[in-house]
Amino acid sequence: MSEKADAPTDIRVTGDADYTITVGRGLQGRVADALGDRVAKVLIVHTPTVGRLADELRQSLQQRFGQVLLAEVPDAEAAKRVEVAAFCWQIMGQADFTRTDAVVGLGGGAVTDLAGFVAATWLRGVRLVQVPTTVLGMVDAAVGGKTGINTAEGKNLVGAFYAPHAVLCDLDLLETLPKNEILAGFAEVVKAGFIAEPEILDIVEADPDRATDPATPEFRRAVELAIAVKARVVSEDFREGGLREILNYGHTLGHAIEHAERYQWRHGVAVAIGMMYAAELGRMAGSLSDEAVERHRRVLTLLGLPLSYPAGRWPGLLATMQRDKKARAGMLRFIVLDDIAKPRVLAGVDDSVLQFAYQEIAS
Repeated sequence: MSEKADAPTDIRVTGDADYTITVGRGLQGRVADALGDRVAKVLIVHTPTVGRLADELRQSLQQRFGQVLLAEVPDAEAAKRVEVAAFCWQIMGQADFTRTDAVVGLGGGAVTDLAGFVAATWLRGVRLVQVPTTVLGMVDAAVGGKTGINTAEGKNLVGAFYAPHAVLCDLDLLETLPKNEILAGFAEVVKAGFIAEPEILDIVEADPDRATDPATPEFRRAVELAIAVKARVVSEDFREGGLREILNYGHTLGHAIEHAERYQWRHGVAVAIGMMYAAELGRMAGSLSDEAVERHRRVLTLLGLPLSYPAGRWPGLLATMQRDKKARAGMLRFIVLDDIAKPRVLAGVDDSVLQFAYQEIAS
């Protein structure tokens, strides 16, 4: 039997963009209220995986709004292409969407990235409500106001900072997710633990099975802590002028691995390797202790996530990282730790040091 908490939790993002992230169960009925009264037309962007859920949502919203349309897009990173965004724009154009209409992103992190970009760019911005259906979407992609699509040259190179009107994280939607999908998404949960909230790591180390079971209070606690970390950071630095960079822990190498794998790998799997690399790089920079590096290894292993990548792939990974949007004037920037929950930027590292750190995780 599910161990379900009753009341939903509201987590606020403030500053440049004010909105509420609601975490709980049975939240699908709140989508109409989240959209508000002034909306006349709604586009639900979704994947085939959640097609039935999208149709149910469409039927419920049609009781309140004049026109509700569906845009079915490919699963995973295949959705984040300009051709797919153009498909959504075409639907909106043919239906005469105005600035008082809205987009709902229903699906995993790739779909919420795409839906956010579509909402940000149509008429320079229409209302957006995110309904993430994966762990990754709930703790990362849907909650920070970063939207984007991929290009042949790299991940998320085209996008916009665009805040949602609301985010509804319905934990009931996670209970049918495959276990490997939950574990991959948990890479972003433990990332929040490494950079800011060690209680998340304690929860995983105490009982990884309960920590990753959507029916348990341990799972909900870890997810809410991870969302709260991101909400605090985004509230202080919505457009990534400084502090928000810490959320990229493990992502510089992680994104390069995703590119090398032609986006066939789950984001969290690549980021797990990226965090292990960042830990080794932090140790070589003289800041991170052997014990903290080993804690990375232990936590990621408990989640069944990979820690290494083939040795011969380094030249291609380095070239991709040099095109990363976080680089400055060709200088690579990494988030490393001085200790657990003490992140900082490391820039201008010699290529030989970067390669030596990679050798520590190379298979």
